[in-house]
Amino acid sequence: MRWKPHVRFGGRAGETDLSRGRHRAPVRSHHANAKLDEARRRVQNETLGHRGRKSDPLYRIRRLLTKADERLEEHGRERLVGLLRAGDPRGEVATTWQAKEAVRELYAHADETTRIEHLIIDMADRDQPIEVRSLGRTLARWKDQIVAWHRSHVSNGPTEAANNLIKRVKRAAFGFTSFRNFRVRALLYAGKPNWSLLETIAPV
Repeated sequence: MRWKPHVRFGGRAGETDLSRGRHRAPVRSHHANAKLDEARRRVQNETLGHRGRKSDPLYRIRRLLTKADERLEEHGRERLVGLLRAGDPRGEVATTWQAKEAVRELYAHADETTRIEHLIIDMADRDQPIEVRSLGRTLARWKDQIVAWHRSHVSNGPTEAANNLIKRVKRAAFGFTSFRNFRVRALLYAGKPNWSLLETIAPV
């Protein structure tokens, strides 16, 4: 298995800020975290026969599991490993955690095409937990978009942000009867006007 637990890339995905050198991924990390949580709940039910309780090993580390590997302190890592050993007898949750970290590391890898192909092949193995295989199918569907992000380091994040601001204007006004007024309000709110130039404009 070619997964590595150490990850250099972190943060939420969906936005790109080239001016500050922050590049964000086109597929949000919550996809991998959601599969990890599914694996934790499934193993919890299979081993103990009930939903998570505060004294159960896997329930006690539910937040640590979704935390980025490089943000784990030594005490947190020891607690994570110990409780996984206690509540994950077949190692399925641990394997899904490694898969989650491998997906995050994917965005720090230089050879993006080869890396994602290897990752998809590894995750498709029938010996993997069902949540890992599902995550692998998601990666296969988004392969072209992930590779494109590696090559361009841009996303539709700014467009989505502007669209959200425009919808805020529309909701606040309960709709506009005049498209002209709606356009002006949207430009003023989402267009980042330079108000210092306002006094230089002569009224018509």
